[in-house]
Amino acid sequence: MLTTLTEVPEKFLTVDSTKLHTILTGPTLFHLEGRHKEPLFVSTLLHGNETTGLQAIQKLLIKYKEQALPRSFSFFIGNVKAAQKGLRRLEQQPDYNRTWPGTEQASSDETMMMQQIKDDMRNRNVFASIDIHNNTGLNPHYACINKCENAFFHLARLFSRTIVYFTRPLGVQSQAFADICPSVTIECGQVGERTSVDHAFEYIDAALHLSELPQHPIVKQDIDLFHTIAIVKIPEQASFSFNGKHCHICFDKNIDHMNFKEIETGTRLGKLHSEQPIHLNVWNNDGINIGEELFDYSNNEIRTKKPVMPAMLTLNEKVIRQDCLCYLMERYPL
Repeated sequence: MLTTLTEVPEKFLTVDSTKLHTILTGPTLFHLEGRHKEPLFVSTLLHGNETTGLQAIQKLLIKYKEQALPRSFSFFIGNVKAAQKGLRRLEQQPDYNRTWPGTEQASSDETMMMQQIKDDMRNRNVFASIDIHNNTGLNPHYACINKCENAFFHLARLFSRTIVYFTRPLGVQSQAFADICPSVTIECGQVGERTSVDHAFEYIDAALHLSELPQHPIVKQDIDLFHTIAIVKIPEQASFSFNGKHCHICFDKNIDHMNFKEIETGTRLGKLHSEQPIHLNVWNNDGINIGEELFDYSNNEIRTKKPVMPAMLTLNEKVIRQDCLCYLMERYPL
C-alpha cells in the first residue's frame, strides 16, 4: 500500500492535489538527505481536502531544488485517492488520522501502513514530527501537542502562541510519534488562503534549520495553553442544518464564529425541531457522555450550562458527519 521514494518527481513540485494520482500511485513516503542526518518528518493530506501542507512542501522543495537541505527531510503524502475527489476521505476508507499506532480501530491495511512509517522513522532517529492540517470553520492558526514537555512546547510555539494539549481522539499522527520525538499538529486555517501556505512553509523551513530543540521551560507569558476536555458529536439519527430549514436540529448560522472564544453560560447554539428528545453526544477523555452537564435543552433550544470554549466548529455538514461538530476546551495551567 505504501510507496517509498528517495527522489521527488519533477511534476510533483507543481501538481494540484486533485492530480496527485497521476504522479503517485497512492500513499507515499519520501526520504531526502540533508546536512544534519536526523530527519524532520512532515505528514500531510491525511485528509484529502486539506491541501495547505502539500503546497507548503512544494514551496519548500522548490526553494531547495538547487541547494542542500539544512536537515534530512522525510515527508508523507497520505490520502491521494480522497485528494483526487477533494474529500476528507472516501466513504469506504478509514480516517487516515485515526489509524496511527495507538488507534482503537481494528487492524487494516491503513493501520499496518502507519505502523510501518513510524518504525521507519524511529530507525532513522527522527528529529521532530509535524502533521499539517486545515480547518473548515473559522479558527486561528494554532498548534496541538500530546505531551506537556518543554521540547514539545518549543516546537509548537515556533508556529503559534496558541497551543492545545489533547489526549483524544486516539490514533492520530502526532500522538503516535510523541514517544519517539517531539511532535506537533499544526492547524493552518481554511484551505485556499495564501497566508496559510506561507505560514506552514516558513514553519517547516525554520524547523529544518534547528540544530536542537530547547529543553528549558517555556515562559508562560509566551503561550496561551488550552486542554481539550470533550468532543461533541451529533447523533446519527438526527438531521441538522445551519440554514433554517426544518430538521431535528437547526444550529445558528454563525456558530463557527464561537471558535476559541470563552462562551458564557446560557449561550444559544441552536433550536430543536423534533417530537423525540434529541441531545448532543459529548464524550470526555474517559469516554463518558457528559452532555447533560454542559448543555440545556429547555424550550427546545440548545444552550450552554457552563462556560465553554469550542474549537473546530464548522458549517460543513459532511465533515461534521465524518468527524464531529466541535471540540470543547478549557484553559490549562503550564
